[in-house]
Amino acid sequence: MESRMDQSLSPGLYIVATPIGNLGDITLRAIEVLRGVSAIACEDSRVTGKLLNHLGIKKRMVRYDDHADAGARDRLLAMMREEPVALVSDAGTPLVSDPGYRLVRAAREEGIMVTSLPGASAAVVALTLSGLPNDRFLFAGFLPNKVKARKDVLRELSAVPATLMFYETAPRLLDALAAIGTVLPGREVAVARELTKRFEECRHGSPEEIAEHYVAHPPKGEIVLLVAPPTDEPEDFDADALLREALADEKPSQAASRVAKATGLDRKALYARALELK
Repeated sequence: MESRMDQSLSPGLYIVATPIGNLGDITLRAIEVLRGVSAIACEDSRVTGKLLNHLGIKKRMVRYDDHADAGARDRLLAMMREEPVALVSDAGTPLVSDPGYRLVRAAREEGIMVTSLPGASAAVVALTLSGLPNDRFLFAGFLPNKVKARKDVLRELSAVPATLMFYETAPRLLDALAAIGTVLPGREVAVARELTKRFEECRHGSPEEIAEHYVAHPPKGEIVLLVAPPTDEPEDFDADALLREALADEKPSQAASRVAKATGLDRKALYARALELK
């Protein structure tokens, strides 16, 4: 079987999506390609090895992750010129929030064939579960660790007319929810956790409601955090509280602009009030 597949795959790069939890989500085409390639570039050979063992496949694995240097990339490119090579991540679709794009860019620049196999993606699964508007959505990776940087990113995205999607870790979830409640008041939020696994859940509500739940039930596992887009409906905002929060980091003019952008309130009136509060 493997000999036949070796002959059927042309040299080049094959981007292969792997399951995000349930191993049954591997596609038939992904299995065929993993059987047919000469080597598999992966983030962690232990993780990929478990999947290959489950599938009954033995292949050479080459480490390629966040810390891979240009030399590692060049060695993979040299291999792709002569043989078929697969690129996988630990879970889900490669290149979504990982450095694989550099390898794809380099392969294309050198005229190496690149093909991508559709498959599991935590962001898409979470979006479909959330019940939030999905005609437009923006995947924004991970929020920053630092408080100010996290809020700055949320302010930057506050006016985007789309559902916002972030990857998040369990220890940082409460901090992220607190920032959303402050910077994007009135927005509905969804937290999708442990997707496709035994304890999968998707909770939705206000940031405060969801935070209250996870204070009582500390979260585990991998998380996708989604924020509803801004609406045209008028909402009740505590402008003074928002201005005070913004003034902690910014000048009155900047704070007024930020709050106006997030709430739709009049910037001039907010600026006058910011000067009073300052």
